[in-house]
Amino acid sequence: MTASPTAGTARTGPLSGPLAGRRGLIAGIANEHSIAWGCAKAFRALGADLAITYLNDKARPHVEPLARAVDARMLLPLDLRDPAALDAVFDRITAEWGSLDFLVHSIAFAPIEDLHGRLTDCSQAGFLQAMDVSCWSFIRMAKLAEPLMAKGGTLICMSYFGAQMVVEHYDVMGPVKAALECSVRYLASELGPQGIRVHAVSPGPLATRAASGLTGFDALLAKAHEKAPISSLLSIDDVGAATAMLATDAAKLMTGQTLFVDGGYHIID
Repeated sequence: MTASPTAGTARTGPLSGPLAGRRGLIAGIANEHSIAWGCAKAFRALGADLAITYLNDKARPHVEPLARAVDARMLLPLDLRDPAALDAVFDRITAEWGSLDFLVHSIAFAPIEDLHGRLTDCSQAGFLQAMDVSCWSFIRMAKLAEPLMAKGGTLICMSYFGAQMVVEHYDVMGPVKAALECSVRYLASELGPQGIRVHAVSPGPLATRAASGLTGFDALLAKAHEKAPISSLLSIDDVGAATAMLATDAAKLMTGQTLFVDGGYHIID
């Protein structure tokens, strides 16, 4: 595996900002509508240097221009269904940088036949694959990142309200995201003594490619807009700004939290 030959050619030099000089991995950009893309823009605006992943050769043409736009140092393939892919990403980061200050895991997957059915009817294989890609991979990332964060760091994953409350049509992803949020708390406890902070960010409904796979998503989006105390429609830039804040020194005493970025929708019954 090699970095993209064009990923770093448009660099404008180091930026100033609260994350200047810090390096991080953003995993999960599919296109310009991805939450991970909102995060990449926000981290770069605060001065961070980035490594960015793409799923496969089909996805690369959509991600590569975005990587150039944020002057990414590395553009790396990552299909979490391949057991060796994550190790290869961290081998490259270790060779290029030797350290890491933050990472953002914004990846979730369930087979379509299990995602569109009842949890009761979910196949064992589908459930295990959803758990492996959407939850266990974050735990594995934490394991691989730990030796690179000798001076501390921040690990962040993306969750959803369906982890804590039943959301119609969310089904198999609800238990998976609940496991992810619980893992955040345990990782925060275990890695805190090393100065590594761990968070989940829980955005409200957003029109992303992943959301388009959910039955009844348009109704869910309308409901959130109607009921949220702050009823402005959420954007990936809103999520990105909140996520990047968690990696700054302003949040140095925050860890183990699920941060809702949803206009307050989660407090309304």
